[in-house]
Amino acid sequence: MPKGMPEALPQRREEVLPSPEGPPPLKGKRSEGTRITVLDYDGEKLEEREVAGVEECLPFRQAPTVTWINVEGLGEVEKVGKLGEAFGMHPLVLEDILAGDQRPKVEDLDDYLCIVLKMLDYDEKAGEVIHEQVSLILGQAFVISFQEGREGDVFDSVRERIRTGKGRLRKLGADHLAYALLDAVVDRYFPILERIGDRVDALEEELISDPTARTLEELHHLKREMLFLRRSVWPLREVVSNLERAESPLIQESTGIYLRDVYDHTVQVIDTIETYRDMLAGMLDIYLSSVSNRMNAVMKVLTIIATIFMPLTFLVGVYGMNFRHMPELEWPWAYPLLWGVLVLIGLAMVVYFKRKRWL
Repeated sequence: MPKGMPEALPQRREEVLPSPEGPPPLKGKRSEGTRITVLDYDGEKLEEREVAGVEECLPFRQAPTVTWINVEGLGEVEKVGKLGEAFGMHPLVLEDILAGDQRPKVEDLDDYLCIVLKMLDYDEKAGEVIHEQVSLILGQAFVISFQEGREGDVFDSVRERIRTGKGRLRKLGADHLAYALLDAVVDRYFPILERIGDRVDALEEELISDPTARTLEELHHLKREMLFLRRSVWPLREVVSNLERAESPLIQESTGIYLRDVYDHTVQVIDTIETYRDMLAGMLDIYLSSVSNRMNAVMKVLTIIATIFMPLTFLVGVYGMNFRHMPELEWPWAYPLLWGVLVLIGLAMVVYFKRKRWL
């Protein structure tokens, strides 16, 4: 071994390479349990059920029908590993699925395609965007979707179309099913952006009327959310573009038209995100300018007050000196006369400042 070579590299290779004893131990986000459901269909029939073990999924691998296996929750890592091994997935692919922090991407592994993307939702109570990783495995006649959580997803519309037989989904192959799942995830971005847009509009009104420290906190929170959305959606454009131009036999030419529509939606989402980011950046400048203007107004008032009292303080200081030979001190009207002079000077300065429009 050359000098300076890390000793951990051979150990890493042994961890990811398959062994005769089975798949290597996999690490990932551990949610509570794992639920597997199967939708097997063609143009004439439909079978939908929840399976208890991976063995019940094996007959669907070579079936002439289209099979959608949906895995919700990745807590039972061993079960997920067995499912991946049964359908010929590489251990590195399973590692990416279980990691949960992957950048949106697509990988062509000849026998199947692996698509990784972010499924987003909006938490109304917390007022923030929540996310989880979704991984799609597209095979010759099957699609396997892996979801991190079990709190629901955005695929209900796809399930309903399969159950009712509406549209062309039941008549087309697994590539069209993968497109439908991908399209459902992207379409969910639009209502989330609408809610964020409402928050941006409300924050803009608050910024103009009465900006506070809470306004700045909300502004920074939105900027962080837009930065996360940009990281989640921007790579997806490249993913959809690669799928559209892919030469894989798993994607039919007719599906490319639908993928082009998803690409257009992705571009719209990215444009909206960039618009909101620019708006928030401008709003931050407005907030800083507003705070600066408010400070300038306060300093202006204090400066005017100090300027008015400067000559008055001078006169009071002169007549406050303890000199014996000050003839004005013996005048009977000296005190009220001094008050009159002070008031006249103050009024004259106020009138002067108003004519200069400093007040």
